[in-house]
Amino acid sequence: MTLSPPAASIAANATAADPLGSVDALIEGLGSVGYIASRRIATALFMAVKLQKPILVEGSAGVGKTELALSTATLLGLPLIRMQCYEGLDESKALYEWKYGKQLLYTQILKDRMGEQLADAPDMEAAMDRLHGMGDLFFSEPFLEPRPLMKALREDDGCVLLIDEVDKSDEAFEAFLLEVLSAYQVSVPELGVLKAKTPPLVFLTSNNVRDLGDALKRRCLHLHIPLPEAALEERIVASRVPGIEAKLTRELVGFVQSLRTMDLRKSPSISETVDWARALVLLHADSLQPDLVRETLNVILKFEQDIAAIEPQVVELLHRR
Repeated sequence: MTLSPPAASIAANATAADPLGSVDALIEGLGSVGYIASRRIATALFMAVKLQKPILVEGSAGVGKTELALSTATLLGLPLIRMQCYEGLDESKALYEWKYGKQLLYTQILKDRMGEQLADAPDMEAAMDRLHGMGDLFFSEPFLEPRPLMKALREDDGCVLLIDEVDKSDEAFEAFLLEVLSAYQVSVPELGVLKAKTPPLVFLTSNNVRDLGDALKRRCLHLHIPLPEAALEERIVASRVPGIEAKLTRELVGFVQSLRTMDLRKSPSISETVDWARALVLLHADSLQPDLVRETLNVILKFEQDIAAIEPQVVELLHRR
């Protein structure tokens, strides 16, 4: 069936208005906020949103894992809440803690007025009941300091929760995450169970520093972002570096792709390709020249031994493209 021009226009506008209407609409939407997504990435994200499941994004550093969460939050108009993981991260830093300073201050105020408050108590039991009520005040909402996980659960209209570099946390924290992500709720002994009104869209990123447990992986949809092929990387550079010449884009991407075939301590990632493109534009380059490449190798190579190994081969690599 062929849509008439007005009907076709309405359908196109509906797709544009709803970036989650289809995988193609999501690809287009992410592109509009500067993230060039492959179909595999967009499909995984589409399923994560529709199925309300966390998405575990793995891949080497700099391939765009964190940027995917940031771009999704921008596209959907949702607040982004980020929790950076590290060794030793525990529940108090991730979920909530009490405002101890405020509690101590109010304790002193209570102490100063305690005699006045208890003066008319008829007996010891009545006095203890009053003290018990005062004590409960110190573990109430005004004294609660929410951390990223609780903040995410308390966003009534939803949010994007980024649990960044989860592989750097301990296994004990990973087990704690299972409880939070299974029902999108937490238990605060003094307040009861707090459940998300709108479950957050959760991204967990991993650089594969350690293997994550099977239980956590079962809770999540899995997405591995590899280093891109040349055509996709050229599109990413063009999107991230406005005004760069197409010829220079092809040359620098080709050079970076050649570096990735070599035995380096750290191959350049997408983020380093983009940084190099920005540096070359800043230097008013319109093509790659051997001297310019040698002078800027430190942008794409992060170890001196890699730079020393590549410098003698620059001319050969440029001719290989």
